[in-house]
Amino acid sequence: MTALLRYHAALLLRSQRWLAPLLLYAAVLAVGVQSGQPVLDSLGFASAALLPVTAWAVQLCVTQEPPAARAVASAAAGPRRVHLAALLTATGCAAALAAVTTGVVLLVSSPLTNDRTVAVSRPSAAIAGLLTALCCVLLGAAVGALSTRPVLSRRGWSVAAAVLGSVLALVTVGSPARYAVATLVTGSRTGTFQPPALPLLGAAVLAVAVAVLVCRIAARPASDSAWRLHQ
Repeated sequence: MTALLRYHAALLLRSQRWLAPLLLYAAVLAVGVQSGQPVLDSLGFASAALLPVTAWAVQLCVTQEPPAARAVASAAAGPRRVHLAALLTATGCAAALAAVTTGVVLLVSSPLTNDRTVAVSRPSAAIAGLLTALCCVLLGAAVGALSTRPVLSRRGWSVAAAVLGSVLALVTVGSPARYAVATLVTGSRTGTFQPPALPLLGAAVLAVAVAVLVCRIAARPASDSAWRLHQ
């Protein structure tokens, strides 16, 4: 798996396809996160924006290999491992971005509530913000895995499914991402909040279940062949 992770990371880095989601995320943060804003609101906004970016990154990693290279890698290591390595590469890159973004938001934001009357502990905000960001990353990875091959073969349908899935993951009642972001937003109003550990656990369970499902589907030759015919 270590070799496969390096392989997918090298492919992603050299392709420069990661520039598009990264620049989009930076543009969204430039608009939605301003210096001096309440820290919890800014962390919630930055975390929510990570979900569709992660879904996009997963699609890039899963589809970046040429068919011949994918066939060789699958023959050497097995299609399940190759597909899992692509998912883990994208998720790891998004998690690293989440950590960096959380640190930047903490530095530029004000450790106060919305009404500027209650102080917010930066260490507590950092923990809550990082857990929320990771929760959104995991759900974004699940959305991305379900909206690309081998589940969906056509690029148009993949993009539409990723957009719709990202929106639903952020607004649906019971969604771990929605609950985690809402915890930060509510805490920014009241000054009282708890790190969203349970939503993170739920997101992790869901992401693992989706990864197992799509890796099993990827191991079926018919699914891979169908995807190739649609390219």
